[in-house]
Amino acid sequence: MKIRAHVFISGKVQGVFFRAWTEEEAIKRGLNGWVRNLADGRVEAIFEGEKEAVEDMIRLCWIGPPGAKVRDVKVIYEEYKGEFQDFRIIYGLH
Repeated sequence: MKIRAHVFISGKVQGVFFRAWTEEEAIKRGLNGWVRNLADGRVEAIFEGEKEAVEDMIRLCWIGPPGAKVRDVKVIYEEYKGEFQDFRIIYGLH
């Protein structure tokens, strides 16, 4: 079953290669979507793919790359849309 998760990660998650790490881990799991930095210091991501892979990625977001200190991961499950062809980083602050 395919699902979609809209995720907001807070803590020390910018300036620690969190987006690049997220992209690498998502691609390993066959997920589509994107990751970006928010102006308030959080990282936002959308993961679409097989339920098990999305859930695994959410678990990993609680850990993050070396140097990250994750304080919270908020997950909003949305209707699966299948709108992405790959997983990518969106650059700049949003």
